Amino acid sequence: MTVDLVIFTVRQDELQVLLIERGNEPYRRCAALPGGFVRDGETLDEAALRELREETALDGRKLHLEQLHAYSDPERDPRGRIITVAYLALGPDLPLPVAGTDAAAARWMPVSTALGGGMPLAFDHAAILRDGLERARWQLEHTTVAAAFCPEPFTVGDLRRIYEAVWGFKLDPSNFRRKVTRTEGFLEPTGERRFPEVGRPAALYRRGVASLLIPPLLRSSEFPVGR
Repeated sequence: MTVDLVIFTVRQDELQVLLIERGNEPYRRCAALPGGFVRDGETLDEAALRELREETALDGRKLHLEQLHAYSDPERDPRGRIITVAYLALGPDLPLPVAGTDAAAARWMPVSTALGGGMPLAFDHAAILRDGLERARWQLEHTTVAAAFCPEPFTVGDLRRIYEAVWGFKLDPSNFRRKVTRTEGFLEPTGERRFPEVGRPAALYRRGVASLLIPPLLRSSEFPVGR
């Protein structure tokens, strides 16, 4: 049994995923998601946190972390029948990772590049990454997890750029502001403002108490402008 981690952050207004360069066979020197074998006496969650720390020096306790899916294709690993449980992790503008233990290198890569076909990923990690991307997009529709990408305090514009980066298309600023500020429990005003060098001051917010968006912000119908 192994665990693999799909770790997303938004850097320079672009959704990026953390990839390692494998230091061991199989797929030595290939790009892969961070992960490894579950040890005796470990829960899956404990193994995911340990692998994240060992291979990238990131503290998973500071991230949004959830189980994504179990992958059990008998041919997924050339070493034999190995089942993996994938985790999705989200965090705001995470730092440059530091490779360790089994990883020869670790780096952030735009998701569009990782899934573009120019650099194949080890094992079935491309499929896991696609599933993680769709889960993250669904989470932004139905939950307040988008705020997990934003260092607090943040503006509505900061939040909108998270949605744009994860969903992959531009949103109408006025329409977006109206919807998120009218959604109960999504945002909590701090009473302060950010004063940019150019433009009007922007109100600052922190994440509210709600965990679900009611009604949801659906990609298909809520924001047709700029798609």
